[in-house]
Amino acid sequence: MNSDVGEDKPKPQDEKDVRKLRVQESSSRSGKYSYNKHPATFTTPMSTSVSEKNPSTGALKMGLGTRETGSPTLLSSGESNVMSPEDKTGTTTTATNKDMRDKEIAQYNADARIMAEFEKSSGSGKSFDYSRSVLHAPQSVSEEQITAYLSRIQRGGLIQPFGCLLAIEEPTFRIIAYSENCLELLSLDSQFESKEFEGLLGIDARTLFTPSSGALLAKAASSREISLLNPVWVYSRSIQKPFYAILHRIDVGIVIDLEPALSDDPALSLVGAVQSQKLAIRAISRLQSVPGGNIGALFDTVVEDVQKLTGYDRVMVYKFHDDDHGEVVSEMRRSDLEPYLGLHYPAIDIPQAARFLFKQNRVRIICDCHANPVSIIQSEELKQPLCLVNSTLRAPHGCHAQYMANMGSNASLVMAVIINANGSLKLWGLVVGHHTSSRYVPFPIRYACEFLMLAFGLQLCMELQLASQLAEKKIIRTQTLLCDMLLRDVPFGVVTRSPSIMDLVKCDGAALLYDGRCWLLGVTPTEAQVKDIAEWLLTNHGDSTGLSTDSLADAGYPGAALLGDEVCGMTSARITSKDFLFWFRSHTAKEVIWGGAKHQPDSKDDGQKIHPRLSFKAFLEVVKSRSMLWEVSEINAIHSLQIIMRDSFQDMEDRASKVLKKIQQSDTGMPGIYELSSAAYEMGRLIETATVPIFGVDSDGLINGWNGKIAELIGLQASEAMGKSLVSEVVHEDSRGTVENILCRALQGEEDRNIELKLKNFGGDQHKSVVYIVANACRSKDYTNNIVGVCFVGQDVTSEKVLMDKFIRMQGDYESIIQSLNPMIPPIFASDENACCSEWNAAMEKLTGWRREEVMGKMLLGEIFGSLCRLKGQDSLTKFMIFLYRGISGHDTEKLPFEFFDKDGKFLEVVVTANKRTNAGGHVIGCFCFLQIVMPELEQALEGCWQEDRECFSKLGLAYVLQEMKNPLNGIRFTHRLLENTAVSEHQKQFLDISDACERQIMTIVEDMDFESTEEG
Repeated sequence: MNSDVGEDKPKPQDEKDVRKLRVQESSSRSGKYSYNKHPATFTTPMSTSVSEKNPSTGALKMGLGTRETGSPTLLSSGESNVMSPEDKTGTTTTATNKDMRDKEIAQYNADARIMAEFEKSSGSGKSFDYSRSVLHAPQSVSEEQITAYLSRIQRGGLIQPFGCLLAIEEPTFRIIAYSENCLELLSLDSQFESKEFEGLLGIDARTLFTPSSGALLAKAASSREISLLNPVWVYSRSIQKPFYAILHRIDVGIVIDLEPALSDDPALSLVGAVQSQKLAIRAISRLQSVPGGNIGALFDTVVEDVQKLTGYDRVMVYKFHDDDHGEVVSEMRRSDLEPYLGLHYPAIDIPQAARFLFKQNRVRIICDCHANPVSIIQSEELKQPLCLVNSTLRAPHGCHAQYMANMGSNASLVMAVIINANGSLKLWGLVVGHHTSSRYVPFPIRYACEFLMLAFGLQLCMELQLASQLAEKKIIRTQTLLCDMLLRDVPFGVVTRSPSIMDLVKCDGAALLYDGRCWLLGVTPTEAQVKDIAEWLLTNHGDSTGLSTDSLADAGYPGAALLGDEVCGMTSARITSKDFLFWFRSHTAKEVIWGGAKHQPDSKDDGQKIHPRLSFKAFLEVVKSRSMLWEVSEINAIHSLQIIMRDSFQDMEDRASKVLKKIQQSDTGMPGIYELSSAAYEMGRLIETATVPIFGVDSDGLINGWNGKIAELIGLQASEAMGKSLVSEVVHEDSRGTVENILCRALQGEEDRNIELKLKNFGGDQHKSVVYIVANACRSKDYTNNIVGVCFVGQDVTSEKVLMDKFIRMQGDYESIIQSLNPMIPPIFASDENACCSEWNAAMEKLTGWRREEVMGKMLLGEIFGSLCRLKGQDSLTKFMIFLYRGISGHDTEKLPFEFFDKDGKFLEVVVTANKRTNAGGHVIGCFCFLQIVMPELEQALEGCWQEDRECFSKLGLAYVLQEMKNPLNGIRFTHRLLENTAVSEHQKQFLDISDACERQIMTIVEDMDFESTEEG
């Protein structure tokens, strides 16, 4: 191994990556940014979490990176900062993509330099000073160093010795690379003794295994979704030794990682990962049962489940903050181990290259950090070292191995937590397992952990969204109270009454500077210092309406040193040309909580070792004179208050309310009233004649709408239904609780979709005691936009429900129903216990376009739904995986909204239900899946109603405007008539003629106005 990373020859592919990274490097060095020309930038930037699985961070940290810099962000006048719906995911977004890129470049620079220093010290025998490297990370290194750094991480040429590796060429299976320990683990020493190591190059890899194992490898290699078939159970040809074969594709072929199996029972890897996923089902059920709004309980549950699955001494949830620094937010450990709960670590501890890799290889194991790595021998035809990004055997870098040894952790397992943020995948954090002795976790268990992490990511995303919504509601309530105060006392109410501006966002102090006077709340600078800050803002940022920073020192404020640690971060909002609102925060260390045993004052850390306590110390040094970052939601709240106060000073009234009031009081003989009446009639006719059941209730739950289809379904005519209580008189007792919750939620503005309702049957059909419908619940509003009831638009699924009940009760033959061509039979497919398709009825053929013989025996996950029937994204596949494996495991499943594309590319929306399938002995052997097609009429009927409603009120408003225009025009006409009868000069008469012609033209336009064409335009 070369001691100097900079001496390594750059690889072509890595050079391309480096050029991308260094495009904007120069702008990242200043540590300060101005965004006055960009919209919606009144937010605090953060570095990107371009994170994917890390070859070098199998444990908690690696000891590489750069210091965090909080750059001030500015908002120029006229800019909008309303957060889009996509931003409300509980995660902070960056000011611009450029900011993210700049920070990422800076991080890569520091990572590469620290790595080079470590390797140089290793080669020279000198000690590596970790603390100094962290605190004095350089801002720029050479392109060659970054290239070598990326190459060393991704193409290190070394693997861990607990398994062996083969790289083959497709489709010949010719070996193009292999690890030195292949001969030993596969017991090939005697066979290839005379050929030495090079003897494996060029031979057919299948010949190293039994014929049946070779056939399984060939089948897996021919699959498009190769990873879904992992692990493949194989036996070596020489001594029939069992291995887990884990395959993945790279640029030059296929890499096969071979891990010795701990048991000779192939059931542990039956059909790839199916049995692995079943291991995680119980843990996933526990995750899904955690009450919403308790994110801490969710963290504690996942660490407990991972600990039970893997048996590690310590399991932690490690969260990345918006500035990329990390924090241990949950921990389960052996009682004698030192706690890490609550520790914060600098972003440098997990390098950007490591984070990038976590998205590629989401579970990373290190069995023994003290084990000597094994080299890879490869063919000379390969132009660069083998890519090991996705290899399960990839060896840790020496820097990380030293870190693990220093902290007393011999083995580790790291799992990436990926969430969907604004439509893209984001590395939220890690779940980390540590063990004090060597430990190997079989691949099926690791695959189960990866499956669990997918479910955890989905659950976490929902929790983050909920937390964001709750925080937003709290801010809105505070804003409402502040607005009320402003109406009574402008502008002093926001600082003299409770709640005050300090309650709007999390801060340590706040201030109002108005008309030369200053009001201070909490921990703030002095009055003189506040005025000095205002002068600095006007002088240096005079064209912006606000500034946000986590460090006044880094933002360039000259008096920052005098403020000390009590005031580090600040957000300001200008409310007039010279008046400001301020919010202040103290240094970050004040917010950092040590969650375990107290650090003894007399204990000393060796600054030349990489250790969690030292990382914590380094973090405190890095964030000195820096506050916690301001979140996007907080900046939005401040900006909203800024706008309100500006309007208050200008004494502006809500003109929209005036217009609405005048519309209500205006002449009912306007054309818009007739348009409204006509549209209402058409809307009623549409509902009455719809082919789907539609009904509505008022705010008291009494039926006030009942169309012909629902009357036909349950045998209750509209005249009888009107005024009845939906819950107590129409809904079956089994669904009453569900309907009550739906009504309550809808009246509060939250709508539900795809709810199954069980209704009483009032007709004479004895064969149908109940009627089942799947419905969407929608709010009903009056013309003032107030919620006055709930509308249900449904679909009759009684036949499908009865059929599914028959399936559940069946003990014998089911083929007659599956193979029936009866159009009443819904689309049905079946899964065997290995998640392979075992049935595919005629309705499924018609729906998807794929014939039965084309799908039978294929994997439902990946091969059918994923390859043949494309899905919209990874989340859809994850949710379907959880749903299917629950069904296969015999668990009850809820209805799952499922979206995919058919053979011709048509987008389909269905609701799928799974019921376990048992044999004569009562053992679960798979599941049946029933699809209910979401009829377009459901959406079209409701959208039609809403569209008509919107058009009516648009026309009504237009009619009012036209009516209001006529009055002044009539006044102008009357004035013209008076002037024409007075003595005017010829020149003045010409002006009158021109004015009269203009007036008549405007009146003609008003009177000939076509509402329909106006609406369309």
